[in-house]
Amino acid sequence: MLTFAQLSDTHLDGGERALERARRVMRRLDGLPLDAVLVTGDIADHGAPAEYEQARAVLRSPLPVLTCPGNHDRREAFRKALLGEEPSGGPVNRVHTVGGAVFAMCDSSVPGEDHGFLDDETITWLDGVLGEQPDAPAFVCFHHPPVTLNVPYVDAIRQFGEDRLAAVLKRNPQVVAVLCGHAHTAAVTTFAGRPLLVAPGVVSTIRLPGQDGAVADYAAPPGVAFHTLDDQRRFTTHFRTVGPASSSSG
Repeated sequence: MLTFAQLSDTHLDGGERALERARRVMRRLDGLPLDAVLVTGDIADHGAPAEYEQARAVLRSPLPVLTCPGNHDRREAFRKALLGEEPSGGPVNRVHTVGGAVFAMCDSSVPGEDHGFLDDETITWLDGVLGEQPDAPAFVCFHHPPVTLNVPYVDAIRQFGEDRLAAVLKRNPQVVAVLCGHAHTAAVTTFAGRPLLVAPGVVSTIRLPGQDGAVADYAAPPGVAFHTLDDQRRFTTHFRTVGPASSSSG
């Protein structure tokens, strides 16, 4: 059985508030029987090198920590300060194998824009890495949801060009689920016949249409998703919020 956590949208900005919330989530994960931790984008708030240095410290774990960029991230600094690689402006795509499963961490960011798009390089790369292990269960992960979530603020800056991604999934039936963030709210839907799970936000929670107040609720506790793939390839997800002093609720 494979069990892993997913967090998203830490928006680390050098300040104490975002840092404390990210630390709170990572402390919650410490010691749990997990195989990996996924962080699906907007790790930094402004894409500054110092923010990624902060991220390297707070996201440190004995578990594999798998990351991909979001629209607030900057590719060059992400590579150099977070991944320890030579900086470049191309998409930051990485594939990992954990517990016999393939995790394709895709870069859906569009430099200088808030919406998402998997460019031709990324689509070709994704099709290739999935084709290399056709018998292994796989998870396709990125920042921007490729569907509408009926939250206008989010839907305006979702991932577009999704038909190309759907075609890749059709050619690769071993893909178990699609995992993303960006929306700052836990959500469950489907895409191309697969479960699509949206992780809640760490730094804030978006208010849904009809709720009073500003778009973002900064008082709501940070959230995390726990995913499990059992030996029969049944996939389940549980969402939890993380209160102060590592207590959990929700």
